[in-house]
Amino acid sequence: MKKTILLFLGMVILSVATSLACTNFIVGKAASADGSVIVSYSADSYGMYGYLAHFPAAVHPEGAMRDVYEWDTNKHLGQIPEAPVTYNVIGNMNEWQVTIGETTNGGREECWEGPGVIDYGSLIYIALQRARTAREAVLIMTSLVKEHGYVSEGETFSIADPNEAWIMEMIGKGKEEKGAVWVALRLPDDVICAHANQARVRQFPLDDPENCLYAEDVITFARKKGWYNGADKDFSFADVYNPLTFDGLRFCDARVWSFFNLYADADMSKWLPSAKGDVKAEPIPLYFKPKHKISVQDVQKAMRDHYEGTDLDMTGDLGAGAWSMPYRLRPLTYKVDGKDYFNERTISTFQTGFTFVGQMRSWLPREIGGVLWFGNDDANTSVYTPVYCSITEAPACYSVEAGDAVTFSFESAFWMFNWVSNMVYMRYSMMIDDLRKVQTSLEESFFASQKEVEKEALSIFKANPSAAVAYLTKYSACTADKTMKDWMTLAQKLIVKYNDCVIKPENEDGTFKRTETGLGERVITPGYPEDFNRRVVKETKKRYQVPASKK
Repeated sequence: MKKTILLFLGMVILSVATSLACTNFIVGKAASADGSVIVSYSADSYGMYGYLAHFPAAVHPEGAMRDVYEWDTNKHLGQIPEAPVTYNVIGNMNEWQVTIGETTNGGREECWEGPGVIDYGSLIYIALQRARTAREAVLIMTSLVKEHGYVSEGETFSIADPNEAWIMEMIGKGKEEKGAVWVALRLPDDVICAHANQARVRQFPLDDPENCLYAEDVITFARKKGWYNGADKDFSFADVYNPLTFDGLRFCDARVWSFFNLYADADMSKWLPSAKGDVKAEPIPLYFKPKHKISVQDVQKAMRDHYEGTDLDMTGDLGAGAWSMPYRLRPLTYKVDGKDYFNERTISTFQTGFTFVGQMRSWLPREIGGVLWFGNDDANTSVYTPVYCSITEAPACYSVEAGDAVTFSFESAFWMFNWVSNMVYMRYSMMIDDLRKVQTSLEESFFASQKEVEKEALSIFKANPSAAVAYLTKYSACTADKTMKDWMTLAQKLIVKYNDCVIKPENEDGTFKRTETGLGERVITPGYPEDFNRRVVKETKKRYQVPASKK
C-alpha cells in the first residue's frame, strides 16, 4: 500500500537539492494556442525514482481512515479521515482535469517542522482525489493543513483546471503551532506565469475573494513574529516568508526569467540583474502576457531550456567540456583557494525523476479533455507521451511495478531514458542530434494523431463513456510502449555508432555502412573540436607539441 501511495520510491532526502529543484510553468486559457489551461512540472532531486502514480476512484465506508506517508521518505506520519468518495488520479491530474504541481521554496526555517501529519506531497495527492475544480483544491488543501497540521517547508503550488489557474504559496508556523499561513491567487486568463523554488507572490488584494484567497492570520502571524510592521495593503508574502537571496535568484528565479525570456511580451533584459542574483534589483513580476499564443509544444520546449543564447548560457565555457554539455555536476557551489563559486541550475536538469505538461480543455468531456503529457528523466532527453486523465491504469513502463531507484530494468521507462541520457551527456554536441531525431519523430506523431484519436474517443463516448475510457487507456499504453521500443533501438544505435569514442558512418536510411566484403566501414575518429584543442594548447603550452625534427 505504501508503494502505491508514494510517487518517489527510494528517494533520498537532500534538503539543499530539494529546495533548489523543480520548475513549474502556467499558461492561462486565453494565453494558450488552443484555449487549454497548461501547467508543467519537473520533479527534480538526486536519488529519485520517478514513476506515474495511479489512484483509482473509490467509495469509502463511514469512519474509514487514510494513512499518510511522507512523500520524500515513506515515513508514516499518521492518519486522517478518508473522504466518502475519491476520484481517479493519474500522476498529477485527476478525472476532472484538476492538475497540481509544486516547487519547494524553503522559506523561513523558523516555520519548518510544524506539528501534524500532512506533508506537501500528500497534500497534492489527497487534494487531487477530492477536488473537482482548482478553487475547490485550494480550499481542500488549506482546510487539511489547518485541521491536521503541515510538516513541510515552504511551497509554491500550481493548481489548475480547464477554466482557472491558481498559484498558492504556503509555509508552516513552526514547531509550536499547528497549521500554515498561505495565499492563493487566481491568475488572469491571458497571462503566463512561472515559479522555481523561490516564493513569487508579493502584494495581493485583501478584498477580492473571487481572485484571491488567504489565511486569515497570514499578516497577523508575521506581525506576531516580528517579521512585519507595515500596513496590511503593503504586505508581501514572498518578502516576509521567503526573502530574496543570491541563491534564490540565481538558482531559482533565473529559471523563471528564462521562461519569460522565451515567451513574455516584454524586454526581459530589465530583470536580468535579478536573475543574475542581485538582491537589490527589481524582482521579476509574477506574470506577463505572452508575445504569442503558447502551445503545449512551446511549454515542452521551455522545459528543455538550458539558458541557451542568453547571458547565462554555459555551453561555451570550460565547464561544458569538449562537447558543449549544457549541464554542470553538483553540488551547486564549490570552493577554490578559499573562494566560493557556483554552477548554474537550469530548467532542464539531469536529476529529474519525472516531468509533465498538463493540458486541460473545457470544451471536451472531462474524460477526454485532460492530457498529462508525461516523461521520465530529464525533459531535454525524454519523450512526452499522452496520458489521458481518465485512464484506469498507468502504462506498464511508467508504473510502480516497473522498477525502483537501485534496480535497473529494461521494462522501466525511468531506466531506459536514464540509460540513453547518460550516454549522451558527456559527448553532448556529438550525440544529441541522434536523440533529438527520435524524440521529435515520436512527439510529432503523437500530436499529429491527437485530433483523430480524440475524434474516435468522442464517437465512442456518445454511446458508452466507459468504453471511451478503455480506448484512451489502451491508447496511452500504446504510445508509451511505442516510445520504449524506439528508445531501446536508439540506445542500441548509440552504443554501436559511438563505441570507443569513434563514429561509425551511416547510410542515408540510418543503417551503418559496410564494405564490399560485408565488414563495417572504416570508422571516423573525430578527435576534439578545434576550440577545445586550442584550450588544451593554451593550458599545456608546448607539452604536447610535436618537435620540428620529428615532422
